[in-house]
Amino acid sequence: MDKFLTLNIEGYTTDLPILPLPSGINIAFFNLHGNAELTEHCGKKLARFVSDCEVLLTAESKGLQLTHVVAREIGHHYYAVARKSKKLYMQDGIEVSYGSSITTGKPQQLFLSKHDVDLIKGKKVGIVDDVVSTGESLKGLEMLVEKAGGIIHKKAFVLAEGEAADRKDIVYLEKIPLL
Repeated sequence: MDKFLTLNIEGYTTDLPILPLPSGINIAFFNLHGNAELTEHCGKKLARFVSDCEVLLTAESKGLQLTHVVAREIGHHYYAVARKSKKLYMQDGIEVSYGSSITTGKPQQLFLSKHDVDLIKGKKVGIVDDVVSTGESLKGLEMLVEKAGGIIHKKAFVLAEGEAADRKDIVYLEKIPLL
């Protein structure tokens, strides 16, 4: 891997490796896993966009540490986590099915525990995640909020990829191209 996209995310410069997808397009791969400094930086910057939300929601796994930082920054003790597989403790929760992901090309499902459903119900929800691209994962999160009885208030991302940067219903820190 010798190709990178150098990106400045509001004062933090990072090199994103360019990786091919099975579909034939290339992406600049953004990975927060294991990078505490980048996660802290992005979480603190995103917090200003969702400070008026009553609860935050993210999807496992790359959104977890990011949302943890955002929640801490805005004083939230809890946030909701949509899981990609149903865990034993989620038998009384909810689930949604939605289109395929750009990275996997497969149909997706998201699951929410009863605890998180109760956390969201009737509240202004801020959806937080690392990257928005086709919007399919976002659609799944929106479906969960609606099914849980929450109100989608904000949708915040570190990066908007390709045409997602033209969306008027999201906020993000930086845009990246599809390559």
